[in-house]
Amino acid sequence: MNKKRYLAYAVVFVVLAVLVYLQFRTWQHFDWARLFQFGLNWRHILHGVAYIYLAYFLRAVRWKIFLRPVRKEASILGLVPATMIGFTGLALLGRAGELIRPYLIARRYNLPFASQVAVWAVERIFDIGGFTVLMLAGIFLPSKLRAFTLAAPPEVRHWIHLTGYALIALVLGLLSGAVLVSYRGSRIAQWVEDRFPHLAGNLGHRIAQKIREFTVGLNTIHGPAAFLQLSAVSVLMWWLIALAYKEVTHAYGAPMHDMSATKVLLLMGASMIGSMVQLPGVGGGSQLATISALDHVFHIVPQELAVSCGIMLWLVTFVAVVPVGLLFSHHEHLSLRKLSAESEQAEEVATVETTS
Repeated sequence: MNKKRYLAYAVVFVVLAVLVYLQFRTWQHFDWARLFQFGLNWRHILHGVAYIYLAYFLRAVRWKIFLRPVRKEASILGLVPATMIGFTGLALLGRAGELIRPYLIARRYNLPFASQVAVWAVERIFDIGGFTVLMLAGIFLPSKLRAFTLAAPPEVRHWIHLTGYALIALVLGLLSGAVLVSYRGSRIAQWVEDRFPHLAGNLGHRIAQKIREFTVGLNTIHGPAAFLQLSAVSVLMWWLIALAYKEVTHAYGAPMHDMSATKVLLLMGASMIGSMVQLPGVGGGSQLATISALDHVFHIVPQELAVSCGIMLWLVTFVAVVPVGLLFSHHEHLSLRKLSAESEQAEEVATVETTS
């Protein structure tokens, strides 16, 4: 497993190195000394960190709603440490720390690990849906982003609208898939197992297991009221993240003052796409995607300002959780690497139990 992980990191490193080279090759007169000379208003930076921490609190609220059918006694304050530790693991360990949060919650409330992995998977849909609601409102409804879209060059305007339509298609596809799995999940999983039993590495069984886990996760949404609560929390959470982006950009003063909360949704989208190519502890993809958006979409000048802002956005939105997460893990005598290994082992055990 470690060999596969190191190989994946090597591939990501090569991809990022190529992208960084291509980006900076177009900047013939980039002044590295100027990169750290921008005067920041640290009050805005602290406000951004506060919004991010409120967003983590809302993640705990959302998980509490998911747990309501099986653990009514679960408290929001009890879920906050697991949330902070989980995202700290993600920031420091990369994808290897992704399952720390569901593992901790499953262990704390004596629940099957697979059930919380299922909740984690369903949570991703609400994340995409919450962000999409805000993005579509910014693109197609009257707003400052709408005015920016109309004033943008034709190629940029086309890209923005294409992004909006792609998000609509993605959300509709996810909702349709979720409804189908909710009603026919067991049959679909069994069909996959019967149809692809000889794929390398028991891939057919693994896919079937993920479908069954996702079905279990959907069963945690009990009724329209719970769905509406989860949706409202998700939209509010992503709006807080948008406000954090706005505060960070405004910390740079006059050159970034026209970055409204709705406009920075484009930056958030770029960052989310870039975060799929990340190295543990150093990121890479998120910063590069944000810098590219600031440079090519918003035409922020000088280029050193775009780089500085891209790095600061990453520090506030991805790394700011680390100090508090480490404090929680120290208080509970937890090791992030050990938790990562245990969550990985628990996932393998769940796969074996499902396929046996």
